[in-house]
Amino acid sequence: MAGSTMNALTKYPHLFAPLDLGFTQLKNRVLMGSMHTGLEDVENAGERMAAFFAERARGGVGMIITGGISPSPAGGRGAKLTNDAEVATHRIVTDAVHAADKDVKIVMQILHSGALAGTPDCVAPSAIKSRIGAFVPNELDGDGVEGQIENFVRCATLAQAAGYDGVEIIGSAGYLISTFLVEKTNQRTDEWGGSWENRMRFAVEIVRRTRAAVGPNFIVVFRISAMDMLQGGLAWDEVVSLGKAIEAAGASIISTHFCWHEAQVPTIATMVPRAAFAGVTGRLRKELGIPLITSNRINMPDVAEAVLAAGDADLVSMARPMLADADLIKKTLEGREDEINTCIACNQACLDHTFTGRMTSCLVNPRACRETELKIEPAATTKRIAVVGAGPAGLAYATTAAQRGHKVTLFDAADEIGGQFNLAKRIPGKEEFVETLRYFRRMIDVYGITLKLGMRVDAASLKAGGFDEVVVATGIAPRRPDIAGIDHPKAVSYVDVITGRATVGQKVAIMGAGGIGFDVAELITHKGVSAAMDISVFAKEWGIDFKNHPRGGVTGVEPVVESSGREVTLLQRKAGAPGKGLGKTTGWTHRLTLQRRGVQMMGGVEYVRIDDEGLHTLVNGEPVLFDVDTVIICAGQLPARDLYDALVAEGVNASLIGGAFEASELDAKRAINQATELAIAA
Repeated sequence: MAGSTMNALTKYPHLFAPLDLGFTQLKNRVLMGSMHTGLEDVENAGERMAAFFAERARGGVGMIITGGISPSPAGGRGAKLTNDAEVATHRIVTDAVHAADKDVKIVMQILHSGALAGTPDCVAPSAIKSRIGAFVPNELDGDGVEGQIENFVRCATLAQAAGYDGVEIIGSAGYLISTFLVEKTNQRTDEWGGSWENRMRFAVEIVRRTRAAVGPNFIVVFRISAMDMLQGGLAWDEVVSLGKAIEAAGASIISTHFCWHEAQVPTIATMVPRAAFAGVTGRLRKELGIPLITSNRINMPDVAEAVLAAGDADLVSMARPMLADADLIKKTLEGREDEINTCIACNQACLDHTFTGRMTSCLVNPRACRETELKIEPAATTKRIAVVGAGPAGLAYATTAAQRGHKVTLFDAADEIGGQFNLAKRIPGKEEFVETLRYFRRMIDVYGITLKLGMRVDAASLKAGGFDEVVVATGIAPRRPDIAGIDHPKAVSYVDVITGRATVGQKVAIMGAGGIGFDVAELITHKGVSAAMDISVFAKEWGIDFKNHPRGGVTGVEPVVESSGREVTLLQRKAGAPGKGLGKTTGWTHRLTLQRRGVQMMGGVEYVRIDDEGLHTLVNGEPVLFDVDTVIICAGQLPARDLYDALVAEGVNASLIGGAFEASELDAKRAINQATELAIAA
């Protein structure tokens, strides 16, 4: 272990270097950034947050920043810290973290959501409704502004009393402080509006008065919007002058943020290149004298080390990666990087849950935020278990069951593990999916699972194998709609298109506009290097100007996305605009990208037949012919249950998981979660 640690210190010298803040020291340069998980709002919040954060503290991070805690009732619908009675819950959390590792610092984020608070009582500098806000905010008068500053300061002193090592004051993302900064949301004419000096006064006063209240030996982080990603945002000189003023007001660290929630630029989805925004932090770092944190799509230790080595930051925030793997830093220190369960930035169980009012978790790690419920403990009785199907569900079940001590044999008819993930990884913008397959392949070795690829098993052979249980994770079969001409040469399966076995013509109709339909449309209209793999291509596709940093960071010119030139129409039977069922926080990016490539989208389509002329349909009862060369069938899936039915008939103890259990829409989140829960109970 000592040798592995020494190797890690040599391999990642910047990552594991301590950071001296004068009055205290961070043991390394990695922090778990703030995420609102929903744990803050549950009845037993203290115990559940304690378990969640303590597990990450044991996992090796140097600092943890909690989810946002409101300094006033009008600041948001979730957790708050506004009086002495609320301190006790937070003390449970800080005690647990410090007991897990006395050297880990835990910092509480103070978040006033302002116009995004989701309550009729929401407040802002001016009564200007956010594009994504539920209500027009109530404009603060002069006394109200002063009252909000006092709320921030009181919240910070209460956090100090609760045992936190510091606070982070969030001044970005379209929340209260940032709306004072930006002219289009601050139309005031008093001392809190008008000139830039007046607009930044609210933020500076909060930091100045907070530092005065908590004293010199307390971490104060300010989260600045280094690039708002929307027109009318901060200009670069304003970002710099604000940073300098915040430093002078007493901040210990500045954390850079890169969005307003209403901005139409993706910043943390899987289509965003790794560390895409770190250079902006690096530019600001040259202007300031206190440490800077960078964030967004830094999901592996080599990425973090490269950012630090380039001088782009003093600290890296790895928020969602700590959902995916609480032991990320510990594994790095021990030379086990290949065992890291990497965040693939899918957003499906984290941000999509957060923005729809559900408890946050993680697609690749369903235990995240459920540490008190899903405990992976040694099995009381060791069983011999056969798992048939090495897709996401089968892999999750096999590795969890083997981790508990069961003897697991994993079968798959294919010559590689992965199932539907082997299709997903081929879609431009989803390259990260290979990391999950790498992780599971390594876990097969770590936990001694017997892997048998290229082997199609039947009920008789499994029964003869003497297994105590058989878990069927055989996935799905693409549904072939019962329409005339479905066997016509123009009609091809999405599987054959994604794997390259089918030739796709110039004019294409896609039958089905679910997630697979959108993925296929992305694949066949894509041209050139994937934006997820090239920051310059990404910037061009989303209108970001990293070089000149115009106001808000965006050019204001409609981006042009390179296209293959195919004429593509995406169709669905359901009435309404296609894509409404896609992820809450990423669906709009897919729709917008395809629209910029000229993809036509249509709902309320009834499919009639496919023939030499193309695809015949009825739209609103009227015949419409789509004169196309290729019709790609993305018409849903059917569960592949034949093996399960045969096992039941043979009297074998069998369970059904994943797509074989429910195939209405491919859902790796549900499949992995279901498999993990079943394996924990095995």
